[in-house]
Amino acid sequence: MTVVPPRGSSVLAPRLADLALQAQVSEATVSRVLNGKAGVAAATRHRVLAALDVLGYERPVRLRQRSAGLVGLITPELTNPIFPAFAQVIEQALAGHGYTPVLCTQSPGGCTEDELVEQLEQRGVTGIVFLCGLHSDTTADPSRYLKLAQEGVPFVLINGYNEAVPAPVVSPDDRAAARMAVRHLVELGHERIGLAIGPTRFVPSQRKAEGFVEALVSLLGVGEQEAGSLVQRTLFSVEGGQAAAGLLLDQGCTGIFCGSDMMALGAIRAAHERGLDVPRDVSVIGFDDSPLIAFTNPPLTTVRQPVHAMATAAVGALTEEIEGNPVQRTEFVFQPELVVRGSTGAPRR
Repeated sequence: MTVVPPRGSSVLAPRLADLALQAQVSEATVSRVLNGKAGVAAATRHRVLAALDVLGYERPVRLRQRSAGLVGLITPELTNPIFPAFAQVIEQALAGHGYTPVLCTQSPGGCTEDELVEQLEQRGVTGIVFLCGLHSDTTADPSRYLKLAQEGVPFVLINGYNEAVPAPVVSPDDRAAARMAVRHLVELGHERIGLAIGPTRFVPSQRKAEGFVEALVSLLGVGEQEAGSLVQRTLFSVEGGQAAAGLLLDQGCTGIFCGSDMMALGAIRAAHERGLDVPRDVSVIGFDDSPLIAFTNPPLTTVRQPVHAMATAAVGALTEEIEGNPVQRTEFVFQPELVVRGSTGAPRR
């Protein structure tokens, strides 16, 4: 069996044994896959093709997958690791359905969401995934999405429900996330708990604040007005979390829930700048469970956003729309999970 050698290489093609070892299958199975024969499970076929890729060899022409079309993925800037995490799962899911993903990242001074949509339409995309876009901003005009729907471009939204937009929406349960965080801190013995969250205009911020106030009222008997005073709205960034945490520490908070892991890192920085120990003097909880967040110092307790389930569901809804099978125009809500690590503990007495 001859395998096409790497581009620009004069080295002989690898033996079937090399591919079989890499894919952990028999040589006969490798031969069947490379010859395009039936009778091989999809997962096994995928391992053999992956072995070709890992060893640096081109796939035979007969095995190259043809794209079913281009699908745009519009994300915020990728400095927050939760967005690349979403993008990776979305791209893998799209590729699994035969579509070629086109990643479009917004950044300060760069293209706006509307400009990116226009560019994608010019390239004839078959659909678009919006991740934390203008749909999550309650002050943004939703007519841009109505126009897209009228033009017949299927799209799906992640994080940020807007009842005026006729599209499937995939979100985490932000209210439940806040309740989980507050309950954890209360069970540890904290009585003064604050929330560092992003601007009010964003749907996830509104929902987390609502869940936070509800939890303080029900679990600690705090009045709604007092609970509201323990919400500090800032920017979704390390610096924003640091600024908000400083104000909450001034209010005597021994536990702080943050609207993102990046904000939580800022809260820990604010505590350290005051000579406070995390978690002995102040406990900090993030949101997202971003990649590598378990390796911070201390490892961050956080509320895990179900990225894989949400991204897979979003792609599934979009592909159904593309194939002419309308999906319910509603919000699909996924449950988060509290992940307890080293940044939370009982308060000092």
